[in-house]
This record gives sequence, C-alpha cells and structure tokens, in this order.
Amino acid sequence: MGNKPAKQSGGRDEMLKIVPPLDQAYIRWLARDVERIHGFTPRNPRAVKPPDHYIEFMRLNGWLDVSLDDPDLARLLK
Repeated sequence: MGNKPAKQSGGRDEMLKIVPPLDQAYIRWLARDVERIHGFTPRNPRAVKPPDHYIEFMRLNGWLDVSLDDPDLARLLK
C-alpha cells in the first residue's frame, strides 16, 4: 500500500532542434540594418522644452528640482 517507485526510463530522451537553412544575403542585410539603427546618433540634437503647464505641475508636486532658468544649464536648454 504506499507510493510505488517511479519507473526509470530506459534511455536518455534528447530533443533535436533542427534549424532550416538561412539565406546568407538576408543575414548580412539584417546585421547591417541592426548595426545602422543601433549605431545612429543625431549630429546636432536639439533640447526639448516641455509645455509650461507640465513644468508648473511638476514644480507643484516637487518633481522638478532643477531650475530651468539656471544660467549654468542655459547651454543645455537652447
């Protein structure tokens, strides 16, 4: 009466993963495209200033600790 011992499997079960052949031209194109997208940096990025009502809302809730009128930050916010 009790639990019966589990049956031991006779052999090892192995899963085979078969990969279909890939088009090498497509792989090269995909690698070049991914490199181009992830390596992109804008040459002259412009600073984005949020709308005034967002700034006021952030100040009222204490989320904005940086003064946007600070002369040291002026060059970043042009």
